[in-house]
Amino acid sequence: METKEGLINELSFVEKWEKSQKQDWFWERLTRLPFKLLDRLTPKYVHEKISQLLDEIGSYIQTGGQYLTQKNYVLKKVQAHHSDRRIESIYDVASVPLATMDAVSEDLKKNRGDLATVQGATTGVGGIFTLAADIPALLGLSLKTLQEIAISYGYNPDSREERIFIIKCLQFTSSDVVGKKAILKELSSYYQGRSDQQEIMSQLQGWREVVYTYRDQFGWKKLLQMVPVAGMVFGAFTNRSMIHDIAETGRMLYRKRRILERLAEMDKTNESSI
Repeated sequence: METKEGLINELSFVEKWEKSQKQDWFWERLTRLPFKLLDRLTPKYVHEKISQLLDEIGSYIQTGGQYLTQKNYVLKKVQAHHSDRRIESIYDVASVPLATMDAVSEDLKKNRGDLATVQGATTGVGGIFTLAADIPALLGLSLKTLQEIAISYGYNPDSREERIFIIKCLQFTSSDVVGKKAILKELSSYYQGRSDQQEIMSQLQGWREVVYTYRDQFGWKKLLQMVPVAGMVFGAFTNRSMIHDIAETGRMLYRKRRILERLAEMDKTNESSI
């Protein structure tokens, strides 16, 4: 049985993580320096492939497109961790203990990290020439991983509102410190239970930054994958690292939403009992 004190402690853990994300590391600033030079060395077809992601993300926000994930995979995982009751829908997931949600999302983080490792190694065989295939594949895996984590915390990624939240999670992961601070502020509307569609869409005017910062994430990978075969090692490491970061962002931001909602429910119950 979850208590208000326990949920508040869990919330403080998430807030500590948010605070750590706002720290501007010298290494992060340093690694951004070679991007312009690397972009000049990168073949035109790779840049064209990255540009296509703009249209694909736009399509995902509107309809989910090819990136909508299968819910049953996650529902079965939740059922395996929570045998006390039958889990048949995302609605059922929303009421399971937070500890169960955390366990399932941690499993998803590990499993998708392993998949990203294999994917990165496979597309790294041909060096820079296979990078164009890796970019859309990694975007798809990123979006599906975030959708699965959404389901593990009882949120339906079929909802356009949730797809927007997922894009904000993706944007948060690839943003610099200033961008992360801005995104955390924007997400307050979700945490407070007020997600005005017009306000959210105005916040998403900068969603193209997702693709541009996503491109920057490939900066070192472009350099290291120029050597065929050796690119397997670098591709595996880079993809695994990116998916782990994306999954951790999704876990923390969705976890915070669920905790705040449960605290609000407890307060409402206490008020009605008085």
